[in-house]
Amino acid sequence: MKHILTIALLLTASITMVSCFDKGQPNYQYMPNMYQPVGYETYGEYEVFPNKQEAMLPAEGSIPRGWQPYDYPNTTEGLELAKVESKNPLPVTQENLDNGKYLYDIYCGVCHGEKGDGQGILAKNEKILGVPSYADPGRVITEGGTYHVQMFGLNSMGSYASQTNEKERWQITMHVMNLKNTLEGKPLLEVETPMKDVAEAIAVMIDETSEEGHGEEGEEGDDQENEEQH
Repeated sequence: MKHILTIALLLTASITMVSCFDKGQPNYQYMPNMYQPVGYETYGEYEVFPNKQEAMLPAEGSIPRGWQPYDYPNTTEGLELAKVESKNPLPVTQENLDNGKYLYDIYCGVCHGEKGDGQGILAKNEKILGVPSYADPGRVITEGGTYHVQMFGLNSMGSYASQTNEKERWQITMHVMNLKNTLEGKPLLEVETPMKDVAEAIAVMIDETSEEGHGEEGEEGDDQENEEQH
């Protein structure tokens, strides 16, 4: 009887404890910092911030990480000046050309066409009209001008500054210039040999020269030994 009473009491206590338990809010927190965030929640309201808003404007004069200044304004004069002065700072490597084509196909090809002839899928379906070819007579397409248009847009083309970074825009520019040259029957941009490849080639030449030198020294030594024997 005593055992039955003990079991009944334990069962009642267990049911009482479980029925009051809230899974969303544990009854006991042995390490509160593991449960309660120390930092401020994004877009939260806190007394320490102006207007109680955690999301604040950046400090005046601050710039995004990786941002580079661009010296040409979004005006007709700025575009004309960029066409003349601005040059592609990237070397013409196969990697830059390949990545430029990849990005061009994503952002530009739908309107300008894979060949740069203005026959992209949107132009063919008449969703966008009047997309010219890079080789149309009278068009002055330069590296600086191409980059400038990507930065600010032109006519019905919007800016791509938010979708691409500085390096990517110059890589796209490189591919555009190759498309233009192809359409006009001109030579493509000459691919530069990376310095790493040049260094490796020089190292191989030095090794070969060294081996030849050691071979000649060995032959001379054999000749001297033969002469001494005679």
